[in-house]
Amino acid sequence: MKTLSPRTSPIYNQLQQLDGEWREINGMRSLYTIPNDDTIARRLGIADVSFLTRFGVKGAGAAAWLEAQGIPIPNRPNSWTPLTEGGLIARLGLSEYLIESSISPQLAEACQNPPAKVYPVLRQDLAIALCGEAINELLLQTCNVNFQALSERSVILTSMVGVSVIVIPGEIYRIWCDGTFGVYFWETLVAIAQELGGGVVGVN
Repeated sequence: MKTLSPRTSPIYNQLQQLDGEWREINGMRSLYTIPNDDTIARRLGIADVSFLTRFGVKGAGAAAWLEAQGIPIPNRPNSWTPLTEGGLIARLGLSEYLIESSISPQLAEACQNPPAKVYPVLRQDLAIALCGEAINELLLQTCNVNFQALSERSVILTSMVGVSVIVIPGEIYRIWCDGTFGVYFWETLVAIAQELGGGVVGVN
């Protein structure tokens, strides 16, 4: 019987160079803590959260199918809604959705055999989280969007350091990008974060 390979973050090799505690989360070996996490996070922390279960669907029947799975639909494009069991659903335009949850892999499995007019979207993103008092300073250097002027629960499709990204602002910013650009995107943001007195933190 063929053994399935474990899930791997797009930046696994970069994270391996750090001195920290690792744990397997959702089948992915993830950096859980590193020394001085709390101090770094207060200033500007950047964490890899690619271990979260993530999938996408689009099409004219996507909204109805998701509702049948018990997933609430954001009432306007480019917005997001939290899921009751944890996680979120982001509406990307009129009929495409990104769903991310740490405890509902069965939803991703159901997505593999959707009904008519529902099309799965492969999501092999680098997913990161930003926290700390200097987030806005980093954003000003990497993106031309004024995130502080946006309405609550906004989803922004834009570009950061030349890479197309999805951004959800908040006390903790969530950012997704194509995993093939993950190493460049991660290393660029980490370098800027370090210049601002922050750096990499674990997911704890």
